[in-house]
Amino acid sequence: MGQVLQFRLPPARAEAPIGDALDLLSAVDFALRDLTDIGNHVTLEAVREQAAACRQMLEAAYLAELEEV
Repeated sequence: MGQVLQFRLPPARAEAPIGDALDLLSAVDFALRDLTDIGNHVTLEAVREQAAACRQMLEAAYLAELEEV
């Protein structure tokens, strides 16, 4: 049986600044951090491998975008 992970809950709408949209690079950065957390806490090797593959793909895209900025 897989392990259920509780992700950090987003801030309540009243706490989030109005009009501040999350840019794509920030969203990818957050995803990279979450995938690292998942890889560190999950016990199934297949899940860890999948999280690592996703993290590597996102990291490569993130770094490529930073080089163009």
